[in-house]
Amino acid sequence: MKFEAIAVENIPLIKKGDDIAQIICERSDILDDDIIVIASTIVGKAEGMTFTLEGIVPSAKAIEISKNSKFSPNFIQAVLDRSNDCLISSPILLVEMKNGHTCINAGIDESNVEGAVFLELPEDPDMSAESIGKKIEIATGMRISVIITDTNGRAFKIGQTGVAVGVYRLHPLKDWRGQKDLFGKELKITEESVADEIAGAANLLMGEGNGGYPIVIVRGLKLRSDDDTSVKEMYRSDREDLIKKSLKYLRDKA
Repeated sequence: MKFEAIAVENIPLIKKGDDIAQIICERSDILDDDIIVIASTIVGKAEGMTFTLEGIVPSAKAIEISKNSKFSPNFIQAVLDRSNDCLISSPILLVEMKNGHTCINAGIDESNVEGAVFLELPEDPDMSAESIGKKIEIATGMRISVIITDTNGRAFKIGQTGVAVGVYRLHPLKDWRGQKDLFGKELKITEESVADEIAGAANLLMGEGNGGYPIVIVRGLKLRSDDDTSVKEMYRSDREDLIKKSLKYLRDKA
């Protein structure tokens, strides 16, 4: 058993309106069952998801949060505008985004962007993955999957890793429940987060600085699905998410 992770080279600096699917097809040979892993930064740039803080009027809530934060009220308001709920306001700004993804600063980034410009995540990463994936399949005649990734920290551990924020033709979870372990015991709760594992593996090649490898092809894994798929399949419901419940309890009690 083996799989390969192949960085797509010579990717130009992406700007609004660029066709990422075409860029990929021109620089790589796509095969059936390939998983195309794409950094959300270039998807956001191609979709024009950049903004400045100019003109943003902070609310009373943003001003209050800024008193215990390193961020300006304008930046905090930009984060709140993209969020359903603020779980932690100090010393970090941890929010649940409107698309269900939970992360710091609503995924707003100022690295790898020129000037005083901020970059946000694609508004609907699943839809972005589907659009790119379908274009690649039409251009190549191959049946592929797409994962759009972001870099996230992790509770209880130091360091960031790549995670999936959007998928196309790939279920983000592999359900092992009902199967047997080495000793014949039935697995009860095991669900493997394959999309995040692939995103993390691809991130080893993408890098975090000026390496410039925002697209990685993962080959050798038979995970493509003909079903409609969504990254939201691996988001816990509010009822099941004990950590989110605890954070809300501590916030509301303060």
